[in-house]
Amino acid sequence: MRKSPLARALGGSALALGLVGGAVAVTTGAATAAADTTPEVAAEQLTALQRDLGLTEAEATDLVAQEAEARAIDADLRSALGDAFGGSRFDIATGELTVAVTDAAAADDVRAAGAEARVVTRGEDALDAMVADLNAEGATLDEGIAGWYPDTASDTVVITALEGATAAAEEFAAAAGVPADAVTVEETDEEPRLYADIVGGDPYIIDGSGRCSVGFATTTGFVTAGHCGETGTPVGTQDGSGTGTVTGSVFPGSDMGVVEADGNWTPVAAVNDYAGGTVAVAGSAESPEGASVCRSGSTTGWHCGVIEAHNQSVSYPEGTVSGLTQTDVCAEPGDSGGSWLSGDQAQGVTSGGSGDCTSGGTTYFQPVNPILEEFGATLLTG
Repeated sequence: MRKSPLARALGGSALALGLVGGAVAVTTGAATAAADTTPEVAAEQLTALQRDLGLTEAEATDLVAQEAEARAIDADLRSALGDAFGGSRFDIATGELTVAVTDAAAADDVRAAGAEARVVTRGEDALDAMVADLNAEGATLDEGIAGWYPDTASDTVVITALEGATAAAEEFAAAAGVPADAVTVEETDEEPRLYADIVGGDPYIIDGSGRCSVGFATTTGFVTAGHCGETGTPVGTQDGSGTGTVTGSVFPGSDMGVVEADGNWTPVAAVNDYAGGTVAVAGSAESPEGASVCRSGSTTGWHCGVIEAHNQSVSYPEGTVSGLTQTDVCAEPGDSGGSWLSGDQAQGVTSGGSGDCTSGGTTYFQPVNPILEEFGATLLTG
């Protein structure tokens, strides 16, 4: 893959998206990712990447192309290597994709595909199995456990504990049967919370009172966060001109929701960039750890950051949610349900996090493809 001298590999600011007008085309298949060719990126998206990741215009353009290439290579290797695939991570500082393998013989295949290879002991499947064991054991924020996720970079499971709760995290791992040498404990002073009930990106009203953000358009409505409304909840646009109903919702456990729109509320395949334009959605190919990700919202505007981990379990006061993606992008109340994009590929909808967009923070999103699969919905692309 090409290398680009990116100025900084850091990001983190604000978020949540909505849907806006424009022509659309319909994809087929509930969660099928569109072919991820090099996307044509909106000027506002490049501007946000430059601002939040400290890039020049040329570097931001190169980054989008490199990440599109990385997604394609990642998908091919994941399929070709089978059980030997141990996870992947993209480095925005070098433009390189590193793929972990659990079989040294597979390293040559990785290099031949254009990625760096790293041989690991456990790998993604084994780490995910440990996360499943932790999920089954369960832990709460009251116990000092903020969350847990598989970290393919360290080849361990990371348990995030509140300050002074390292011993509790170690006991949690032991109770779940996860070996001590497979666990990394990180302490934090940030407590996860949900982002709801204040206007978000292209806001919608929940049962005439609370507010959340539209996620991504489907052929019959849109996807959003599950905590934004139970099944059967009526929803509508802020001015009342569009109406719909929550026809599926899962929370906690997952944070998935889907809305069926009435005929007066037309879904379109775009998200609001809050700079007077929109960003088109071309598919839903998942980006690897380390890749950039952007989102927008009426509370916090359009901002970008980096994907830090997949398959994160988060202990909210309302219950544990598993299968989230962790980012270093901040968020604030009103951003829940909003859209996340990597290039022109839909990534997920805002769940919650900690911190704010003044001091920075951590935000988690529910990946979009599992939502589409759960409810049999079809992503709209334009």
